[in-house]
Amino acid sequence: MTVLPAVREEIELRTEDGLTLVGELALPASGRIAATLVTLHPLPTHGGFMDSHVLRKAAWRLPHLADVAVLRFNTRGTSSPRGTSEGSFEEGVGEAADVRAAVDFAVARGLPHRWLVGWSFGTELALMHGFQLDVEGAVLLSPPLHRALPEDLQRWAATGKPVKILVPEHDDFLQPAEAAQRFAPLTQAELIGVPGAKHLWVGEKYVRIVLDHIVATVAPERAPLPVEVPASVVSIVSA
Repeated sequence: MTVLPAVREEIELRTEDGLTLVGELALPASGRIAATLVTLHPLPTHGGFMDSHVLRKAAWRLPHLADVAVLRFNTRGTSSPRGTSEGSFEEGVGEAADVRAAVDFAVARGLPHRWLVGWSFGTELALMHGFQLDVEGAVLLSPPLHRALPEDLQRWAATGKPVKILVPEHDDFLQPAEAAQRFAPLTQAELIGVPGAKHLWVGEKYVRIVLDHIVATVAPERAPLPVEVPASVVSIVSA
């Protein structure tokens, strides 16, 4: 529950179909931005939101540890302590406008080296809608491949943009061996099976693995992440 220094701003995103989405932008207090994460959260109908723990910890840690900006937001109809985004859940279809709004916001703010980071349902949004956006690539955590189709993977492949895929050994939906087969159309993908991990990446060990892989992908000169910081920069929030 460690929170490290950053410049944190509550933001609103406006979609092309007229919805207001709530979110937060966490920027490095140093003023140097090595990369920008546009994060896409897990399935909102099963408890996913912008504060899902891996994304929340990325925003708490990476601005300070790696000079990485982190943009989090609630997709349409999703609620969190930050608030509720307008609209209602649309099975990943209407959410295309949400992904575009988030990337457009990052572009308009001049945030450099933009990457999509999707977790579970968020990987579907990245695969279905992110290939044509102004991002350098994507990092996918626990992809279920329930909604994304082979043609979505082929469209990503045609862009040549890098995609790193972290697949838990004990995932509930898609484990490494099957994932390797199903992601075959995404020819540039780097697929990594993570021993011992489960779909939700519960436990500090697995959060650290995920964050290290993200930083090694988007800002390799900042990897690996330090495991200690001075006590003077640490804030602690209650669980």
